[in-house]
Amino acid sequence: MPDKPVFSRRETLLTGAALALGPDLAGAAVAADSADRLGSQPPVNPRQRLLLKAGTIISMDPRVGDLARGDVLIEGTKISAVAPNISATGAEVIDAGNMILIPGLIDCHRHSWEGQLRRINPNAPTLADYSNATHLSFATHYRPQDMYVGGMITALGCIDAGITCVIDNSHNARSAAHSDAAVEALLDSGMRAVHASGAPQAGNWDHQWPQDLARLQKKYFSDGDGLVTLRMFSAPDRGNWTYARRLGLRITTEFQGPQLAALLDPLWQDRLVGPDNTFNHCGALPERTWQILRQSGANIDLCPRSDAQYALGEGFSAFQHALDHSIKPGLSVDNETSYSSDMFAEMRTAFFMQRAALQNRRFLGEQNLPMPVNVRDMLECATVNGAVCAGLADRTGSISPGKEADIVVIRADDINLYPSNNALGTVVQAADRSNVDTVIIGGQVRKRGGRIAGLDMQKLKRMVEESRNYLFRAADYREDIFAEKLPKLY
Repeated sequence: MPDKPVFSRRETLLTGAALALGPDLAGAAVAADSADRLGSQPPVNPRQRLLLKAGTIISMDPRVGDLARGDVLIEGTKISAVAPNISATGAEVIDAGNMILIPGLIDCHRHSWEGQLRRINPNAPTLADYSNATHLSFATHYRPQDMYVGGMITALGCIDAGITCVIDNSHNARSAAHSDAAVEALLDSGMRAVHASGAPQAGNWDHQWPQDLARLQKKYFSDGDGLVTLRMFSAPDRGNWTYARRLGLRITTEFQGPQLAALLDPLWQDRLVGPDNTFNHCGALPERTWQILRQSGANIDLCPRSDAQYALGEGFSAFQHALDHSIKPGLSVDNETSYSSDMFAEMRTAFFMQRAALQNRRFLGEQNLPMPVNVRDMLECATVNGAVCAGLADRTGSISPGKEADIVVIRADDINLYPSNNALGTVVQAADRSNVDTVIIGGQVRKRGGRIAGLDMQKLKRMVEESRNYLFRAADYREDIFAEKLPKLY
């Protein structure tokens, strides 16, 4: 049974972060108890009926199409009908007039545990600067309670921004209790999520990973039908990947550059690369690796802002490389230590970067260039393709009868969007979190009238501030809200 962390020292050096794993064991810890939790969401009444009425529907399902004015009926947790006009006796009606309905946005890669470190490092120019603010410093002091708090504020921020599903790359599993707390935050939030469990990259920890995945699977994920599912977060590693497949788990991998690409070749030859793999970033990969990704049916997730912020790969995301190899990518935020929780920004960044790159090639004299992407392409990346990356394409990603009801309702008559002369253009090119009126996840209304349902904001603030203040003291960091650069913290 493998006992290597998600990144060995050699593999981490290859990413440019120079992270060393501490050999000492972390002390035993307990997960966040009920007094330290925000409270969970009640289950959806299987007999509930919700009728979204008179909205503009962008279904992202070719069989359903788009409706300039239409209704969506939700029964229990699922969408039961999409049509121009639906009558449903006894249904609770949500007036969607002057609103645009889209599938819930899907963030394919987020380090949720870092939530209380939002924007601590806005000018970070390299991956090493990101690591200074996370793995090498604050991360080494995290308690289980800090994992819960980070995960909770990230999940609630996602819901507020119209993100209904997130792949939580949780690479700070210092003990079993840390992992429990991270999972419980996702469960309590009412978010649809994939908990991708991974080992810490620096400092003391219990070295219980990856074996602890079997315990997590049994404790939280035995039925496989809940809003939260489990996978492994690991660099290319034969032992780890074989163990994940033994448990029937999908695998997410941080992946860029020729050195890490070389580690994939032997795994591909041994048939250990396939549709259950999702690769993040994918910058600066050789053609051989792109061929492996295409032939294997593996999924890729692009991080437009992260790649530019931290000077990863070519700087531009690998969007065009993916399109050139007939791979439909998902999109992700990656982290909030430098910027916002905003999939609208990821869509726009990818859209403009792809067009800028094509124009630059045209300016330099290149002929027969690929076509520029359009706004529907970008929304597909943030919904349908994201569902594929999450392994949940049968449950979410489109407004389709039979799928789980993950729906976002956007106010099209807000001052920044009105008049809405093109529904897709309004969503992709202009909307932001302030326009998100209603968010439904698995039939549960989690945001309504622009406010998260049932949120005790004062309790959340107390939890976040206690956690953040503890971490600042533990890392001997003196807060400077105008800092140009984060000092070296390790």
